[in-house]
Amino acid sequence: MIFMSYWFVVFVLSFFVLYWSFPVFEIRRILILVFSIVFQFHFAGPAGVIPILALAILTYLAGISKLRWFQIIAITISVSMLIFYKYMIFLTTEFISLISAEMGIKAANMLKNNILPSSPPLAISFFVFEFVHYLVDVIKGQRPIKSASDFSLFTLFWPTMVAGPIKRYKQFIPSMKTGCSFASEEDLMTGLIKVANGLVKKFTADNLTILIDARVAQFDILPAHYRWLIFIAIGFRILLDFSGYSDMAIGFSRMMGIKVPENFNWPYLASSPIEFWQRWHISLSSWIKDYIYIPLGGGRVSLPRKVANGFLAFALCGLWHGAGYNFLVWGIYHGVGIAFNNFWREKIANTFHLPEYFLLPANILSRILTFLFVLTGWLFFFYPISSAINMIGLLLWGR
Repeated sequence: MIFMSYWFVVFVLSFFVLYWSFPVFEIRRILILVFSIVFQFHFAGPAGVIPILALAILTYLAGISKLRWFQIIAITISVSMLIFYKYMIFLTTEFISLISAEMGIKAANMLKNNILPSSPPLAISFFVFEFVHYLVDVIKGQRPIKSASDFSLFTLFWPTMVAGPIKRYKQFIPSMKTGCSFASEEDLMTGLIKVANGLVKKFTADNLTILIDARVAQFDILPAHYRWLIFIAIGFRILLDFSGYSDMAIGFSRMMGIKVPENFNWPYLASSPIEFWQRWHISLSSWIKDYIYIPLGGGRVSLPRKVANGFLAFALCGLWHGAGYNFLVWGIYHGVGIAFNNFWREKIANTFHLPEYFLLPANILSRILTFLFVLTGWLFFFYPISSAINMIGLLLWGR
């Protein structure tokens, strides 16, 4: 709801009035940095800012140090901080509960009340993924960001801070410099249209949320057609909500003349689970491919190893979204879909070739099946596992 608050409206109007009133490279850079700091402090508070600031300083120093061991330590600390803030309560509760459920609850309460803040630092998942990407690329031989101000702008860029897209520094830094120098009226208008598109999506998603929340509790007594309507609404709610935020972030960036990567490309038109992840949350799926899946061997290994790599990558993808078994199951569910997709391509599709008159119907059917596969997965994403299974049973058999 950050982009929909009254405070943010005042914030964004003030920023763009000043940004376009002073078309000077250095002034615009300073404005972006100052407003980004204000944004982070307002929504995260000191308890959310200090850990991110410490990680940013560590990452910057490791990047320019040229010391591989220092860079690896910095990556390890960043990942450890993500685990500590986002997953420690979940992990502590689950492991200690193996010994005693009561001890697990007490340990979790101690963490909540005495050690951890009430919520993780704002967008720590996005920060850590960008820091890891930066240091891994530097280790591979890419040039580090030597300018402290450039690194600060890459780290704290306010439009993408909350919900992405996940930036790559080799793309962002040149685009930021170009935008601060040569932003045009065309950039401003293109960005405004993108923001307006995102607002319409977000407004629609909020209204779908009202419909869904009012009916999910009654899912077992709803008529069959109404269950399917809610089922489809759940899928479109997350698409419109998430892509709406992404569109606004991309639009605000473009209004500065800065281009950040697109994050959604009509994902529900995908004809396979693999294609879906090439269209959905593109910046995250490409990050997982480049920094988890490919280092594990990617698609260059045997089919069993490829399947195992996909399972691990998507399990981590699921947990990235939240600390809970339902997110893990959602990730594994998509890992199963990717594994079947790979098996189908390598063992069946390449062996049996459909006649040409079957291609269009087969393509339409594959898109429908992929759409239903993805929407079923969202039930595990949003609801406890037992509730999701019950909802699937009600959709298929009415009980």
